[in-house]
Amino acid sequence: MSEDVYAQYGLKQVINASGKMTILGVSKVSQPVLDAQQFGGTHFFEMKDLTEKTGAHIAKLLGAEGAIIVNSASAGLALAVAALIGRGSQYHAYHYNDPRFTKREVIMPKGHNVDYGAPEEVMIGLGGGQLVEAGYANMCTPEHIEMMITDQTVAVLYVKSHHTVQKSMLTVAEALKVAHAHNLPLILDAAAEEDLIKYVKMGVDLVVFSGAKALEGPASGLVFGKKQYIDWIELQSSGIGRAMKIGKDNILGLTAAIEQYLTNGPEAGAHMKARLAPFLTALNEVPGLAAKQQQDGAGREIYRASVTVKPEAPLTAKQVTAALKAGNPAIYTREYRANEGIIEFDIRAVDQDEMDQIVARLKTIMEAK
Repeated sequence: MSEDVYAQYGLKQVINASGKMTILGVSKVSQPVLDAQQFGGTHFFEMKDLTEKTGAHIAKLLGAEGAIIVNSASAGLALAVAALIGRGSQYHAYHYNDPRFTKREVIMPKGHNVDYGAPEEVMIGLGGGQLVEAGYANMCTPEHIEMMITDQTVAVLYVKSHHTVQKSMLTVAEALKVAHAHNLPLILDAAAEEDLIKYVKMGVDLVVFSGAKALEGPASGLVFGKKQYIDWIELQSSGIGRAMKIGKDNILGLTAAIEQYLTNGPEAGAHMKARLAPFLTALNEVPGLAAKQQQDGAGREIYRASVTVKPEAPLTAKQVTAALKAGNPAIYTREYRANEGIIEFDIRAVDQDEMDQIVARLKTIMEAK
């Protein structure tokens, strides 16, 4: 298939300056990943064997006790919650809402109950859990987590993301210490994180990654951590996991993507800043805009163009982002701070030609009024 697909279905082409976003298909995949998917799609496997052996291979690469590929990070969260409630019970997998399984409370900092395209609490509920929020919208300490623990608590959930409240928030290590002090597992939603190894070294019980974000794999998710918990997640395939199954092509595609990622890693911060510099210069030449370099809010080595639409400009930031999306190709940006007059451009999936197109479109938009 070729770019004629856009014409065939009446689709817009897209310049993705928003980052690894689900609404845009998340990431582009490499040829080795496509090759692995093609092999998977054109051959048969014993699926249980494929799941277990790719998981064992990935776990060895990461230094984890166990790993399993699922169909998305969201599925990984729901399946992790269900697994910890059922604790290896086949009966629970068949009857996961049975009230005799009373330990269902999942404690999460209030500032982590974010909507990433769906609310975190929906995935907890999908797994049969009951959300208990700790702390407040502007802070959560280890003591706030601890005071919410009861004999009905099944896990602590921590979300490592730029979406969450960052200030006055306990760290992953602090959440892990509290959880383990009460013999509870910590589930870490690290969907868009970039370091696969550090949470294993910290001893986090279950780590959930998106396969299609930093790892640049196909639509998929990865859960890794303690072997017993991973085995319990695999058991969910005969329960709610049946509605979340992943195909053989994407299992092999993500496995290849992880191998590639561990060899090559993400784009280095220094390289990203070097690519960003001329883009910032060009953006600052657009009337009504002021651009500067901005590091990712969650501390990752990701650098973006932060563009302020000046108060005297003829359009607001929200109007500018709407105009960028209205064209063809549609240009998508990070709009989280558009209400403050700020637009961010993530260049990880943007090449020089696309940066030039962005600047040209902005000039047309800002000079049209």
